[in-house]
Amino acid sequence: MNTLMRGLLAATLSASVLSIAAPAPALAEPAAPGAERVRVPVADAIEQLTVQAEDRTGYKRTSFKHWIDADRDGCNTRQEVLIQEAVEKPAVGKGCSLTGGRWHSYYDGQDTSDPRGLDIDHMVPLAEAWDSSASNWDAKQREAYANDLGSERSLVAVTAKHNRAKGDKDPTDWWVPSADASCQYLSDWVATKTRWKLTIDQAEKQALTDRAAQCPDTRIDTELAH
Repeated sequence: MNTLMRGLLAATLSASVLSIAAPAPALAEPAAPGAERVRVPVADAIEQLTVQAEDRTGYKRTSFKHWIDADRDGCNTRQEVLIQEAVEKPAVGKGCSLTGGRWHSYYDGQDTSDPRGLDIDHMVPLAEAWDSSASNWDAKQREAYANDLGSERSLVAVTAKHNRAKGDKDPTDWWVPSADASCQYLSDWVATKTRWKLTIDQAEKQALTDRAAQCPDTRIDTELAH
């Protein structure tokens, strides 16, 4: 075998070894270690939720500590949501003061450049979460729920008047005013209940099922909280 052929054969064998030894490419969006993800049509997700009567006995808003600065970067949960959800990013100054920026409130389709006009809505309100089995959680789990930055739909920046009109109501008594937002709100509500393994009562299940019939292509995609 001449020198040229020996060189070509060595190169081919070397490339084959490298190809075999190379690790498989990582997934584009790897789940957190040990995390379980739920990706199903919203109607199926509703059926999978546990139906149970609500009970508000002992509820206090202070049972859910918020807003906290979990990563100690000077911005609390409210400010973190405003930064994350800005459609035009604000400048972040001393004390996490926000200047500039623009936000879109999907509940009513309104845009604003003034974050003072926005509330951070718990998609499933704290009182509703308490009614739906969070009363059985310890203080640390309730704090994690109230400051959930692990799912982009658990907390949403929305026009203050609509957040306050919603209050602690579930879908039996309140729905987003924008028809264009209806299927997203349905998905966000069901995804949050699924993520935190919260229960629903019979009236709520019926209201969600009725909405799901109007959103046949809507799905949920959420990682379960621990």
